[in-house]
Amino acid sequence: MEVQGVEQIGFFLVPDFSMLSFAAAVEPLRMANRIKGRPLYRWHLYGRDDQPVLASNGMPFTPTRSFTDTEGITTMIVVAGIGADLVKDEGLNRWLRQLSRKQVTVGSASTGSLLLARAGILKNHSCTIHWENKESLQEEFPELRVTGELYEVDDKVISCSGGLAGLDMMLHLLALKHGERLANDVAEQCIHPNIRPAHESQRMAIQARLNINHPRLVRAIEVMRNHLEEVLSCHEVAERIGLSSRQLERLFKQQLGTTPASFYQDLRLEKAHHLLLQSSLSTLQVAMACGFASTSYFSRCYQQKYGLTPKNARQARRVKPVADPRSPQAEQG
Repeated sequence: MEVQGVEQIGFFLVPDFSMLSFAAAVEPLRMANRIKGRPLYRWHLYGRDDQPVLASNGMPFTPTRSFTDTEGITTMIVVAGIGADLVKDEGLNRWLRQLSRKQVTVGSASTGSLLLARAGILKNHSCTIHWENKESLQEEFPELRVTGELYEVDDKVISCSGGLAGLDMMLHLLALKHGERLANDVAEQCIHPNIRPAHESQRMAIQARLNINHPRLVRAIEVMRNHLEEVLSCHEVAERIGLSSRQLERLFKQQLGTTPASFYQDLRLEKAHHLLLQSSLSTLQVAMACGFASTSYFSRCYQQKYGLTPKNARQARRVKPVADPRSPQAEQG
């Protein structure tokens, strides 16, 4: 039931959803209510079959509303996590499209953006997703405007990359509706003194991640990361940063204890690993997206790095797809 002046927000929880993404989005609402001394927001939990939904850490959350009861909801946020690519649910797609047609703001946290894309919600809207899944989303939906932002607020569609980015997005929305003072007060309660703007990077800087500070080495790694599909030769990488091939070899050996070619291949295999586990692309498509000319060579390189074949890596995932409980093919348990 809609309460006058109180915004009703729904959270649709996908099995194995990210608890951090969920908490980062819902806790600012609770704190805003507490600080103002009156309810500004109410939130409701949804699941596909109205049964408890397990987060990725195994904690169960019981839906507080029936899947069919969306009366008064102004915003519905799909919270997902690992295995979102396995969700093939046309009933969910129809439900999300129906909400969008009713002018409900539809949003996502972490990999929930993939489900919005499959429902057709993201057409003609900018969106974001967790950095691990950005390439797989672009591969599956090349027509989408997928950014690397922490969050995107585009008319009646919102998305955030997951983790603590949900906190920054909700603080931004709080400021738009109730003023910056309340947003800052909530941020202080969260011990989050610097509200990050949307354009801040999702990932840690290369210098911090690898504990390096050599500017040309950093630039070389950036060049490699920007050319994972159309692979450059080590000579071409060296040319682009103003070094000879021999100097590039020496720089990588001194700073990282490896060769440029080996480091470059590891970057491509890491991308392939994310695509295998977070997308429905075929092994051939994954290999080509990561600059490997053949699946056999890709499989050998992948097995050497990860200890199992690409096929076995996918089979090792324990995430099960969400099934429509009304379907005779629905999984039990």
